[in-house]
Amino acid sequence: MSDDLVRLKIDSGIADIRFNRPDRLNALDFALAESLLAALKRVEAEKSVKAVTLTGEGRAFMAGGDLAVFNAVPEKAPEAAAKLIPFFHEIVLTIRRMQPPVIAGVQGAVAGGGLGLALACDLIIAADDASFVPAYTRIGTSPDGGTTWSITRLIGQRRAMEWIILGDPMNAEDAQAIGLINRVVPAAKLAEEVAAYARRVADGPAFAFGSVKRLVYQASTATFDAQLEAEREGFIASAGTADFREGIAAFFARRPAKFGAS
Repeated sequence: MSDDLVRLKIDSGIADIRFNRPDRLNALDFALAESLLAALKRVEAEKSVKAVTLTGEGRAFMAGGDLAVFNAVPEKAPEAAAKLIPFFHEIVLTIRRMQPPVIAGVQGAVAGGGLGLALACDLIIAADDASFVPAYTRIGTSPDGGTTWSITRLIGQRRAMEWIILGDPMNAEDAQAIGLINRVVPAAKLAEEVAAYARRVADGPAFAFGSVKRLVYQASTATFDAQLEAEREGFIASAGTADFREGIAAFFARRPAKFGAS
């Protein structure tokens, strides 16, 4: 699949989704939101996909929402927001609920809604030129897209409050140091590193990774007893898969496991 705004390629268990609006720093408008959601829905339905990458063409991952949407008719900004935000929220919900891990490869501006979108992904690899900016309060509004949920859980309430209110940029090294992202790589090697990371994920046990994803996201709100029960259910379900049988066989044969479709 390829269109003017979102490019989707599915190959060897990896779905590569790329924003293609570089002249606007991949800012999210209605058309891009619709195209991105359609691509994610297609990936979600494709059972062969075991890893997903989300990247942006050009010098930015995504510079937030396209403010031209609101500037066109300022007095109708609430109506425009009410139309755009549901698309955005369905995008982040789709990323969170799909079984394959979603890897964001980010560079340049990761701002506003672009920050929320990146944080909705399961793993983030950043180029060393990436700049993370909440941005919302700079235009007199509060965040959407689960941004407050993600930031608060990743860096804590006090730091989240200060960062979102002041809206100061954060570089990639600092973002990694406080646990906001996973890795920082040279900008020239971002695509290579994201592809290699996705390959490692796609070669792993798909059902088990999906179970890990669910367990980690519920861990911060579940009681310990409830988490133990969820882990029990997840282990038993995984034990019934071909990947588990292969993993056990490989362990006793003292060889690397070769995981396939569960």
